Amino acid sequence: MLKSTIPVLPSLDLDETVAFYKKLGFKLWSRHEGDYAVLARESCELHFFLMDHLDPFASFFGCYWRVENAESLYLEFVAARIPNVHPMEDKPWGMKEFALIDPHGNLIRIGQEME
Repeated sequence: MLKSTIPVLPSLDLDETVAFYKKLGFKLWSRHEGDYAVLARESCELHFFLMDHLDPFASFFGCYWRVENAESLYLEFVAARIPNVHPMEDKPWGMKEFALIDPHGNLIRIGQEME
């Protein structure tokens, strides 16, 4: 039985990645041999691996976070002055969404089902 999925995303600099996601409210769970990090916030877990040849402007890596209250999270990130947070939108597929791009080009889409 499937229990969960965990995105494994690239990072040019794990220290920078950990610092960025800590601003998003994540906590560092573990760091392995300098080339792998695990962060978590509530039931959301993210893994990052060191990829020294990553071009953030040509990255196609990303993931989607389905949340209970996208607007609250959006306001939290804006208040924390997180860079590269894109505006909240009601999407035609029935989701209220916003997106952010982390320092290494990973696209994080965040949304909740519209009522």
